[in-house]
Amino acid sequence: MGSLAWLFAFVLMVIAGTVGSTKRIQEGNEALVERLGRYHRKLKPGLNFGIIPFVDEVVASGSIKEQILDIDPKEDTSEATTSDNVRVTVDAVVFWRIFELEKAHYAIEDVEEGIKNLVITTLRSEVGQMSLQETNSGRDRIIRALLESLDEATEPWGVKITRVEIQDIKPPESVILALEREREAESDRRAAVARALGKKEAALQEAEAISESVKRIAEVMPAGSNPQEILRYLVAQQYVEANYQLGQSNNSKIVFMNPRDLTHSLAELIEPDVPAAPPSKSPRLPSGNPGGGGANS
Repeated sequence: MGSLAWLFAFVLMVIAGTVGSTKRIQEGNEALVERLGRYHRKLKPGLNFGIIPFVDEVVASGSIKEQILDIDPKEDTSEATTSDNVRVTVDAVVFWRIFELEKAHYAIEDVEEGIKNLVITTLRSEVGQMSLQETNSGRDRIIRALLESLDEATEPWGVKITRVEIQDIKPPESVILALEREREAESDRRAAVARALGKKEAALQEAEAISESVKRIAEVMPAGSNPQEILRYLVAQQYVEANYQLGQSNNSKIVFMNPRDLTHSLAELIEPDVPAAPPSKSPRLPSGNPGGGGANS
């Protein structure tokens, strides 16, 4: 019975040692093992054997998947000052991953905090060399500078910066309102210039149309016709059309004119040599005593 008890105890010790020396690591993670306080080896995803109890210790376990670091624009640390002294808030996102867990564990205390500080420092340096207008069009330049700076600084940490995105560069509200007013003024100026050019083009086209009309009418007129007669005809036609459109307008006004004056004005447009109508004379009262015939003395 005693030998069986010892055998059973030995089996239990073997099973306990086997279980204690086995470590399971999930996919996408890695772990670090120290032996007697010194780095020994790295555990890969799956079952890992050979960990000696009380001698080996799993000191760190981290993800090797791509991670996201979002620089919160609400924090004061995300502000930067442009070369024209405008404070802007930068909203940036950094994608990074650990490719050497032992370096990330032993080279720096907090990897994510270190990356964040590097991003903020680089952002302030790059934005400080650009004007406010250049920050909107120079995002690619800022992103390239961030990638170069972060790659160089994070390589000793066993970290790889895979991508950097600048979501927004926002100036203060007062600056935004001033820029909006400036854009509105520029839009109004361009609209005014466009309207002026449109009127000029319309006037030129109308003049060309009148010239073409005169040319075609002159071609069908008998030889020796006076060109001024053609112009008088076209002017009279436009005058009649303008009066017709005025009558068709919803907000037209009623204008009372002497029919004789209207006819005479139209005749002057067509035939300017027509003599002007003599002014009407008021009838004279017969001379004499207004009081009636008096007795002669």
